This record gives sequence, C-alpha cells and structure tokens, in this order.
Amino acid sequence: MKNIIKKLRERRRLKKEEKEKIATPRITSENVAEHREDLLSGARKYIYPLQHSKHKIVIISTSLFLTVVLLFSFITVLFLYKFQTTSSFMYKVTKVVPFPIARTDGTFIAYENYLFELGHYMHYYENQQQLSFESTAGKAQLQSYKRRAIDKVINDAYVKIIAKEKAISVSNKEIDNQIRIARDQNRLGSNNQVFKDVLREFWNWSPSDFRRSLKSEILAQKVIKAMDPTAEIKAKEVLAKIKSGEDFSKAAAQYSDDLSTKNNGGEFGLVNKSNRNVSQQSVDVLFNLPEGQVSGITTVPYGTGYALSIIKNLEIKGDQRKGAHIIIRLKSLDEVLNDRKAKQPYRLYMNPVR
Repeated sequence: MKNIIKKLRERRRLKKEEKEKIATPRITSENVAEHREDLLSGARKYIYPLQHSKHKIVIISTSLFLTVVLLFSFITVLFLYKFQTTSSFMYKVTKVVPFPIARTDGTFIAYENYLFELGHYMHYYENQQQLSFESTAGKAQLQSYKRRAIDKVINDAYVKIIAKEKAISVSNKEIDNQIRIARDQNRLGSNNQVFKDVLREFWNWSPSDFRRSLKSEILAQKVIKAMDPTAEIKAKEVLAKIKSGEDFSKAAAQYSDDLSTKNNGGEFGLVNKSNRNVSQQSVDVLFNLPEGQVSGITTVPYGTGYALSIIKNLEIKGDQRKGAHIIIRLKSLDEVLNDRKAKQPYRLYMNPVR
C-alpha cells in the first residue's frame, strides 16, 4: 500500500515538473529578441486602450472648457453691451477680461474704467444720500451718472494720448503730496485706518483706487495747462508785476477772473485748515506763506475746471489765515479736447445712454 502511494506521488511530481518546463520557456541568446517582442506585445494590449482613453478625455475636457468659455463670454457681452449691467460681479469680470467700451485713435478704452467711475457715484448716493436707483428719480439720476461716467473715461483716454505725445506724467510723489494736503486739512481722517474707512464708506474705494483717481485728475490738470499756454503767460506777467511792486489788490481787480473777489482786492476772507469754501490746494499754500507774502503760481480746481492761482497771506489770526488770490482761468477740458475729438473721433461700443 505504501509503495502504491509512493508511486502516485512520484507521478504527480514528474507531471508537475513537465508542466513547469512547458510553461516556462527556455531563453537563450538565439531567442531572446523573440521573447522580448512577446512580452511587449502583451503589454501593448493594456497600454494602447489606456492611451486612447486619455486622448478622448483630453478632447472632451477641452471641448467642455471651450463651450463654457464661449457661453460665459456671450452672456457677459449680452449683459455688458445690451443690458448695460453695473453689478459688482460684472465689474470684477471686466477687471480680469479687458472688454472695451470704446476706441479712439487706435486705443481701446476698457469697460472696467467706466464701471470704476460709475461705481463710486452709485455707492455715494445710495449710502450717503439714501437714494434708491429703483425709484423714478433714482433711475433718471443713474442715467445722468452713466453719461457722465462715459464722458469721463473717454476724456481720460484723450488726455492720456496727449500726455504721451507731450511727455507729461504724474509721479507718486505728486500723488502723495495731494493726499498729504487732504489729510493735513482733516478731509480724509487723522490716521491710516480712518483714511481707509472714509474711502470705503463714501466711495467704496481702496487707497489704491483713490490714488488711481488722483493720478487721473492731476494728469488732466497738467494736460490742460500744457494746452493753454496763454493762461500761464498771463499768470507769469501778473506775478512779475506784483514782485516789481504793483499792489496786489489792484492787480486782482485788473487781471483776476474770479468775479466774486476781484473787486475786493481778491480777498476770500479768514479760513482755517478744514475750510471747504476754498480749494485744499489754496489752503495749503496759504498756510505755508509768511504773513504779507505772495506765493508762486499754483494750479487749483476752479468751478468745474481748473485755474492758475496767485495767493497772498494778508494776516495770521491764531489758527486762521486771511487770504486773497488772483485767478487766471484755464480752458475747460472740453475746449482742450474738442479739436482732437473732431480730428480723431471715438467709437462707442455700447448703445448711448439715454
């Protein structure tokens, strides 16, 4: 019995060895290339379908992405140009994607510029004046602001073109100085945090937004002054006469364009640093003048435009100054730009605001 079991085990062992010999081919130097090809062909059965699947995934993903982009672009164009949406979301979109609102002299004017200007108008009147733009009066007011914002960004574009031609620029130092003047007069808060809070509360601006607006304003002043040389010539002549001994009040009566003060020797009365009836630039110059002294020529806001001003400190009374000025008005921005607009008209890409 034991012998039979032993023989059966031996047979099983031999059969197993024969199967292993058949299953494991012998690799020699003569058949190594053949075996390598067999292994690679076996692997390709799994690699090729995987590569094909990846290719299809890339094509499908790219198609979906392009579809979403095109759909988003179409919807954005519709909302911006047809419905003229002014939402904060659309403003953020235009900050990323440079949709144009107009073109002049080969220069595209960004839609974002328009929404930037319109946004601070809307924020101020909604939050400080409690004006609802859903009301009849509010809707009419909003249309007026839209027209003003469009005019502003188009004028800014022409100003930049002229500034580039005449090599006119605005430095950070000049912007810093304007901020200093406003803060010295407590018009923008007494510290940085209050400054930021005031900007946010009144105009929904960050400090960089405020600097951007100031830069635009200063550049416009410089361009107007450069395009109206007769005003500067006149101001220099008047200043020279005063320095030569001519009475300031007589010079004001003869040369000043400020009808409200010229017949009073140019006097605008006692002011303190926070006075709102005189431009902040005039106040800054006045408070830095010794009593009885006359300033140089300063560019100041005047009415809806700008002027050249010569200021005299008539008297110091505690924390107040009694001042007088001679105003030489500069041309308006429209007067400066009309010829350029006629020669190089702009093209508006949205329906005119009615």
